[in-house]
Amino acid sequence: MLNIAGNGMGDYTFDNLKIDIDSYDTIICDKNFKEDGKKIKKYSYKEAKEYIINNYKREDILYVVTGSPLFFSAGTIIAKLIDKSYLKITNNTSSLEYIQSHFAISSIDIDAISIHGRSRIDLSRFLTNNYTLILCDKESIHRLQKATQYISKEKIESFIGYKLGYSDERIEAIDLRNFDNSKYDLTQPYVILIKQNFKPYRATSQDDEFITQRGMITKQYKRDLALQYLNLEPNLTLWDIGAGSGSCAIEAFKRYRVKTILFEKQPLRCDYIRQNLKEHNILDTILYEGEAQEIFDRVDTKVDRIFVGGGGVEVIAKLPYLYDRLEDGGILLMVAITLKNLTEMLSVLKNHHIEYEIISLSITTHKGKLDLIEPQREVFMIKINKGLE
Repeated sequence: MLNIAGNGMGDYTFDNLKIDIDSYDTIICDKNFKEDGKKIKKYSYKEAKEYIINNYKREDILYVVTGSPLFFSAGTIIAKLIDKSYLKITNNTSSLEYIQSHFAISSIDIDAISIHGRSRIDLSRFLTNNYTLILCDKESIHRLQKATQYISKEKIESFIGYKLGYSDERIEAIDLRNFDNSKYDLTQPYVILIKQNFKPYRATSQDDEFITQRGMITKQYKRDLALQYLNLEPNLTLWDIGAGSGSCAIEAFKRYRVKTILFEKQPLRCDYIRQNLKEHNILDTILYEGEAQEIFDRVDTKVDRIFVGGGGVEVIAKLPYLYDRLEDGGILLMVAITLKNLTEMLSVLKNHHIEYEIISLSITTHKGKLDLIEPQREVFMIKINKGLE
């Protein structure tokens, strides 16, 4: 039999357990726990998992985890591997419940994510509600600062819940942008609460909502089509090459909550992009200024989707490299502005035996009181699905 029990808030002890620990054959806990005894085994997660899987049917095991076993806990991972007829969960207070009680926050107004031991932020849940609670480690403050760099200071309020349940706990407002590391030992357990003071995102934006150099914007109808053909999903990584005003990447985030990385060589356009990222409250994005083809190798993140809206012949020459950078199942989508661009792109792809699909679009609009038809130039998109040749 396995009982996964939480020790609640506070120090690494069994003081808050709501059960009789003497009734168990074996007690397993993390190596940070202060308890000692003949029955107690202090294991790493890997060691605990191996022991539990091999023994839970022949002895009574108590597995003690910090906080609640149902809230971002190793206990829930192990529970999925156990025959449910041998499993019991003894819940306790989580950091989420503790913070909710302190600030009187309803469950419908708060989401929670963990970046403890993780480099990626779950954008599908990050700042999508009135409040977001983040489980943190010593690197998390810097990670959150980068993720919110384009959010104006007045648009969020931040609080730290430091050593919750300990005698020296602290729950107080902080300036996330100018965090004072000397006030806290970030190797100790802590959480960050962010209150969102800006309006929810609208899925689509009009062209006049972007600051841009004349002509340097992917028009709304092109954005709609490009985002459709990119088959975006939350938390994928999208490269926007030749970003112009940043409109494509910005709308990709607002609609699909993807992580966006933008490349633009013109300083003035980069200034406009930064203003647009700030105006549209874009999270966890990176802008690289300079010749894109000279920067690619410096970007060490995985790439799920690539949109090439500009960049010239230098970027076209790098298409095989971009194809190789894509994750399996990734998509590379290019817009050919002219027939010359289209011919150059196809020549490079054919020479490297890369399969592609050409999408030809002819779009017309209606103009004026007489409802006259105004033709637009034809648009060509080239779509590549990696792993689907």
